[in-house]
This record gives sequence, structure tokens and C-alpha cells, in this order.
Amino acid sequence: QVQLVESGGGLVQAGGSLRLSCAASGNIFTIYAMGWYRQAPGQQRDLVATMSRGSTNYADSVKGRFTISRDNTKNTLYLEMNSLKPDDTAVYYCNLQLRNPATWAITSYWGQGTQVTVSS
Repeated sequence: QVQLVESGGGLVQAGGSLRLSCAASGNIFTIYAMGWYRQAPGQQRDLVATMSRGSTNYADSVKGRFTISRDNTKNTLYLEMNSLKPDDTAVYYCNLQLRNPATWAITSYWGQGTQVTVSS
């Protein structure tokens, strides 16, 4: 019903920038939260940046370097990444949490992920 497709990943040098995009489609009802997560090889999936309850939150490791934003007219979520470091290398996933108005239940949807590799 709901599909999320990430794009914009790639290989960049340390100090460079990338802009990730997440296009959402399908039966999108009440948005509870949306955000970006990342997972390095052999590591857990960690929060990068989220938008919920009218506020934005960032992981300490990316604060001041990454910016999350959205374009409602295009149903697209963005992550602007600046001053990239080798430690930022990971698969980045788009996440959308939707609330069912009838049951108040929250369902989480994930994109397929996009690879970001930062060389030193």
C-alpha cells in the first residue's frame, strides 16, 4: 500500500556533500513521524534524523552537519548531508510512521535503502 524509494546515495570524499531523497507513494493517511536511519555493516540500524510532533531531532553524531526536510507537494523527504566523514558510511533508510485514525495504531514503513560511502 505504501512504498518508499530512496535515491541520491553514492561515493564521495570526506568533507563532501550528498542530498538523499525519499519519494513516498500509496495510501498515506495520518503521518505520525518520518525520518532517516542508517546501518553500517555489522552494526544496528540507528536514527539519523526525524520529524515528528512539529519538531526535528538529530543524532548527536550528525547534528550541525545534516538537515532533514520535506516537500509535501511532491511527497518527498530529504536529507542534506554536509561535511561527510568516513564514519557516515552506511546504508541510509527512509522511514515513515503512519497512524490509523480508527485504531490509533502506528505502522512503520521502510524504503529499500541507499548506499552512502565516504572515502578518506
